[in-house]
Amino acid sequence: MASTSAATTKAADARSKTATKAAENEASVSVSLPSRREFLYYIWGASFALIAGEITAGVLWLSYPRFAEGEFGGTFTVDPTDLPESGGAPISKPEGRFWLSRPVMDGQETFVALYAVCTHLGCLPKWVDVAHRFECPCHGSKYELSGLYIEGPAPRSLDRFATTIIFTDGTTAQSNASGDPIPLNGKTIQSIQVDTGSRIMRAGKV
Repeated sequence: MASTSAATTKAADARSKTATKAAENEASVSVSLPSRREFLYYIWGASFALIAGEITAGVLWLSYPRFAEGEFGGTFTVDPTDLPESGGAPISKPEGRFWLSRPVMDGQETFVALYAVCTHLGCLPKWVDVAHRFECPCHGSKYELSGLYIEGPAPRSLDRFATTIIFTDGTTAQSNASGDPIPLNGKTIQSIQVDTGSRIMRAGKV
């Protein structure tokens, strides 16, 4: 009887110690929740940090040029020796994704930089010498040397890039808001700046 009682006492002591240790462990890992005021401080702090980060990123993005000169999205300098003949076949500039075109309009020599992408579904129109026009190989849209719409499913004439022409007499001429071909007025071109980051979309088939 004595040995049974002693064993029972030992078992009870062991259970008590186990329960005490579990309670101590639970107490040691418990973390007190932040108060309402502390929680609001955390939220406001995180919000201010996020806003400050967005402002900093925006300033840096605007401070540095996104595209280098001579890279699509940037400005291309065109030497007059690279230009096509007046009224002749346009010259492709694949690195800038545009065509150099010198249409004669109302007896006036002009210049325009045409975006080399069809306004229908983004195919690449080709210049067809025998027809003297651009023709899209995908769905048959056709455009004049000036980029003007002729026929096909395209919703508008070819897009243009904003251009600045510097003449040898020191004067300049720039694209207008519609991207119309720039009259040369009999002047000699010194250089041309084509801004491929500034695309001008025509207002329909005009």
